[in-house]
Amino acid sequence: MVIPSCCFHPLPVADVIRIIDKPIDPNVLRRELFDPAAGAYAGFEGWIRNENEGHSVERLEYEVYAPLAVSEGEKVIAEAKAQFAILHAHCVHRTGMLEIGECAVWVGVSSAHRDEAFNACRYIIDQVKVRLPIWKKEHYADGNSGWVNCERCAEHAHPSAVSL
Repeated sequence: MVIPSCCFHPLPVADVIRIIDKPIDPNVLRRELFDPAAGAYAGFEGWIRNENEGHSVERLEYEVYAPLAVSEGEKVIAEAKAQFAILHAHCVHRTGMLEIGECAVWVGVSSAHRDEAFNACRYIIDQVKVRLPIWKKEHYADGNSGWVNCERCAEHAHPSAVSL
């Protein structure tokens, strides 16, 4: 698919992390990463699903300590820029009540080449999941609810800590 240059706004691109309480629009966010030097874009969208560990999930609720989430998220993006040859990176995470199918987190990276974009995107989402003060509460179909810890997230962020 060819996207005409008229669809991109020549705004200065800043590498950012945002915590928002409105729906995430990946198309708008992806356009913010446009750079004439970019030959690649990689993105990740985390959606709310209807099942977790055998429980039927109706919705999720996110709570975030925004000041620390933003400052730590900025560190994660700076680390990604230092480790990978990328041009720009953004991460947006929702807060509040989300319904099945909604996008809870979005990460986008632009770079000259695809390998750097893929690797940086994976690094950012893995680090965000373990380092940012974001808590997830699942609301189940049976009326119960519970706060969830993602232990698999830590395994991805620290592969050497995984026991074989």
